[in-house]
Amino acid sequence: MRVVLAQPRGFCAGVERAIEIVERALKLYGPPVYVRHEIVHNKHVVEDLKAKGAIFVEEVTEVPEGAITVFSAHGVSEAVEDESGARSLSVIDATCPLVAKVHNQGKRYARKDYEVILIGHEGHPEVEGTMGRIRGTVHLVSSAADALVLEVNDPNMLAYVTQTTLSVDDTREVIEALKSRFPKIIGPDVKDICYATQNRQAAVRELAKAVDVLLVVGAQNSSNSNRLREIGEEMGVPSYLIDDVHGLNRKWLEGRPAVGVTAGASAPEELVQELIEGLREIEDVQLETLDGIEENVYFNLPHPLREMSA
Repeated sequence: MRVVLAQPRGFCAGVERAIEIVERALKLYGPPVYVRHEIVHNKHVVEDLKAKGAIFVEEVTEVPEGAITVFSAHGVSEAVEDESGARSLSVIDATCPLVAKVHNQGKRYARKDYEVILIGHEGHPEVEGTMGRIRGTVHLVSSAADALVLEVNDPNMLAYVTQTTLSVDDTREVIEALKSRFPKIIGPDVKDICYATQNRQAAVRELAKAVDVLLVVGAQNSSNSNRLREIGEEMGVPSYLIDDVHGLNRKWLEGRPAVGVTAGASAPEELVQELIEGLREIEDVQLETLDGIEENVYFNLPHPLREMSA
C-alpha cells in the first residue's frame, strides 16, 4: 500500500497556543482549571487535558466564582466576557490571534457605522463569538444564495469579514455575490484569511491528484476538517473523515492502492501516526510525504502566563 501524507497537516499555531495555555495554567495554578467550550474541536485533546485537571463547561455560569477560566481558541462574545467579570473569574484568553483580528476588523467597521456581513457557518462557536463582539447590525451569510436575498438598511455602508476556518476558495463565490449586489461593499484583503486553513486545503488539492482514496483525521464537528474531506470529494476522490484509527473501514481501501492521509488543524500528529500503524496492520506500507509549505508560525502566550513562567 502506498500511503501519501499531506504537507502541511494537523495542528496550526492557534491550536498549539490554546493547548499550551491550558497546560501552563494547570502547572502554574494547579487543577482545576475551567475551560469554556472545547479548547479546540478534538475529543482526544479534550480528554488529555481533562486527565491533567481541566474541567470543560459550556457556560461560565457553571464555573465557581473566582476560579481560573480559559476561553477557547474560537473566541467569545462580549456578553460572555461581561458575565465572567461579574463572577470575578480569573480569565486567560486563548482566542486565536487570527480570530481576534477578525473581531477587531468587525468592530472598526461598526464604529464607522457600517453594517457588517459575517461570512460563516451558523452555530459555529467562532461565529457566535464574532457576532457577539460587533456592536451594531451584523448579518450572517453562509452562501452566495444567502447573499443574493440579503436585506440591508444602506447598501452604500456595508463591510464584510469572514470566519477564519473558511478559505479564499470557500468565500470567493460569496464575496463575488455580495459585490455584484452591493458594489460599494468593503472588506479585508484575501491575505488576511487564516494561513493554516488555506495551506491545508491547498495541500489536500495536491494530495487528491496523487491518491485513490483520502482519509482525513479530525473531529466530526471540526469545520476545517469537514472542508478537507469535501475538497477531496470535489476532486473526485472517495474521502472519509475519521476521529482516529478506530474509524477506519477496510472496505474503503479495496482496489485503491494509493491512500492519502491528512489531518485537520485541531488533530494531533500522534493520531496520524496511529492511523499509519493501523494501515500497516492491513498490508505493507510505502510511506511518502508530498512536498509542501513548511510552517514556522508561532503566536505568543498571554502576558500573565509568559510572566509567571519566567
